[in-house]
Amino acid sequence: MALTPPVPIPLDARPLRVALIVSRYNPEATGVMRDGARRAFTEAGGLAGNLTEVDAPGTFELAVIAGGALRSDRYDAAVCLGCVLKGETRHDEVIADAVATALAQLSAETARPAAFGVLTVDTQAQALARAGGARGNKGAEAMNAAIEAAGALRRLLTGPR
Repeated sequence: MALTPPVPIPLDARPLRVALIVSRYNPEATGVMRDGARRAFTEAGGLAGNLTEVDAPGTFELAVIAGGALRSDRYDAAVCLGCVLKGETRHDEVIADAVATALAQLSAETARPAAFGVLTVDTQAQALARAGGARGNKGAEAMNAAIEAAGALRRLLTGPR
């Protein structure tokens, strides 16, 4: 049985300040993902001055940079983009697990989304297919998820008592 995707809701990035953090490793993929995330932000009404872009040395460093951004109270969300290719060892698994866990903990701790836009793939071709090719743009998907989650939190935290 096929899973039914969630019902889309209108995205509104107008009130949001977002940190877009992008790993410099595998720039052929992460650059296209960055472009997709930028486009998703502006298409949702986000103001250019409310999107701060920061490069990370690698995927592992996404979590610490996102932590600094979200704990500063200057940002409503962080979108973290990276690409980890499988190698000869388990290094890719260790990195992906560590970053996913750290971003989930950060989101829960700060009550602000830290979107996990990290590709974990076997080949460069798989990465490119998910970074703007036949499999979509995971950068845009991560941005949309962050906008939607930040909007939900805003409604919860500012809604009626």
